[in-house]
Amino acid sequence: MTTLNTPTNIPERGTTTTAEQPKWKGAKPIPFLVSSCVGVGLWMIPVPTGLTPQAWHLFAIFMFIISGLITRPLPVGPMVLIGAVTAITTQTLTFQEVSAGLSSHSIWLIFISFFLALGLIKTGLATRASYFFVKVFGKTTIGLVYGITFSELALAPFIPSLVARAGGIIFPIALALAKTYDSQDDTKTTGRFLIISVFQGTVVVSAMFLTSMAANPIAVEIAKEFGVTLTWGNWFLASCLPGFASLLIVPFVISKIIPPKLKKTPEAPVLAKEKLTNLGPVTKDEWMMIGIFAGVLSLWLFGSYLKISNTVAAMIGLIALLFFGIINWKDCLKETNAWDTLFWLGSLVAIGTSLKRFGFFTWFSMHIVTYISSMPWMSALIVMILLYFYSHYFFASNTAHLTAMYSAFLAAAIQVGAPAILSVLILAFFSSLFGGLTHYSCGPAPIFFSAGYVSLKKWWQIGLIISVCNILIWVFVGGTWWKILNYW
Repeated sequence: MTTLNTPTNIPERGTTTTAEQPKWKGAKPIPFLVSSCVGVGLWMIPVPTGLTPQAWHLFAIFMFIISGLITRPLPVGPMVLIGAVTAITTQTLTFQEVSAGLSSHSIWLIFISFFLALGLIKTGLATRASYFFVKVFGKTTIGLVYGITFSELALAPFIPSLVARAGGIIFPIALALAKTYDSQDDTKTTGRFLIISVFQGTVVVSAMFLTSMAANPIAVEIAKEFGVTLTWGNWFLASCLPGFASLLIVPFVISKIIPPKLKKTPEAPVLAKEKLTNLGPVTKDEWMMIGIFAGVLSLWLFGSYLKISNTVAAMIGLIALLFFGIINWKDCLKETNAWDTLFWLGSLVAIGTSLKRFGFFTWFSMHIVTYISSMPWMSALIVMILLYFYSHYFFASNTAHLTAMYSAFLAAAIQVGAPAILSVLILAFFSSLFGGLTHYSCGPAPIFFSAGYVSLKKWWQIGLIISVCNILIWVFVGGTWWKILNYW
């Protein structure tokens, strides 16, 4: 008779092995604990003199959200939702006050721009434009960088998502070209130069248009609270000269830090021509997209004469895309980034606006002014913009940084006597430019860094050097240009 051996490693009913234990799928415990400690700790501190309990408690909730955007225990949307619900349940804000941001023109402008970007991407026009610029400018290494950067410049007005534009369209093209030259350049300095130069170009481009970075409309919304109104055309007029100067100078500076082994890149135009051939002739949808693109751009520039706001102009463009079938409503519903941004950005702006209404930023700016009030306004402004710029080393998001600090620094600048529109512009532009500092400082940074062409040390070194270049360009070239425009 055979005796069956019973396996000894079978768990009893109702138990699970260690390997079968389900993994925790919720918030990351330690980052969430850190964020909670920030919020609760501030809440428990006695209310500072000059503030109401409501203002201080809302600031505590606000800092809980901001610290959550930095430590990332949950995606941005849930973190903002937790903060919003906390504000409502503690009776710090009402439901109507929390949801007030959803009626903001600037928030809706960015929301609609996501769908306009979808048209560019779905028709293939965005990719075609990128390869066209590579074909025209790509005969030299530095010309190749200019070609890729100018292609992004052409796309930026309609693609507010840095990750979608730089990470989804520009990066694959830059990486493909970098790999093309790996066999000819065993040091990979050519690929390294391409990757870091194109990334730094992305940072500059994001500052040049009101709709080229999701945080830019927040600055415009905050500026209204200080009596400064910026249109799409005003923004581009102010940014165009220092922006083009940065786009031309920055690759040249990087070429001195990382000299590319290959100076000539004859293969790039050939590759671009091949890609364009594969795309075939310009399609009817692409021509229609070009027409709609031109129409919306014209309304953004001249719509004020027809009493058509930037947001309404974008809506007209979206209606045209839907009417002609370039995109459909299901495409819009699937554009999760747009809906996500509408929710969290609207709520975050509402909380920031409430802080302004409660007098928090006035109170905070007075404390900054205390230390710099003896300086001439120009010197004080320079100190503040440098402090604002380099504090981005502590942030992993342009939006989080702008939302946390822009209002306070703007209020302080105006209090020391700096012209309001000058302060609005330079702080707004720096809110994009500081994204080039580190490998985590904005959405595309980790994507470009992950290509492996640039070491961490070199990335930070170049980030610091280029930050100095951009500051000098935007302060001196920009400052002179804004003086000519009578902005100060």
